[in-house]
Amino acid sequence: MSTLGDDLFQAMTEALAHAKGEGPALVHASIAPREVREQAKLTQAQMAPLMGMSLSGYRKWEQGQRQVSGPAAALLRLIQREPDVVKRTLLS
Repeated sequence: MSTLGDDLFQAMTEALAHAKGEGPALVHASIAPREVREQAKLTQAQMAPLMGMSLSGYRKWEQGQRQVSGPAAALLRLIQREPDVVKRTLLS
């Protein structure tokens, strides 16, 4: 089987185990971009580049037209906990 085939097989095996309630699945609680932004005292225009995205893309998160996931959700959690550190690091 090809590497892609092996990867797909493993992914489907893990998905099936997760569906059965087995395995080490890690699920994070959802995060509200607007609440994080307001807590950090930022405007949407300031928050979008901090997240590495366009203003219109960021607005779609706040309007619920797009879901936040993966690395973006992790960055939002970091901004929520340490907004000054993230601002200093990414906006300098």
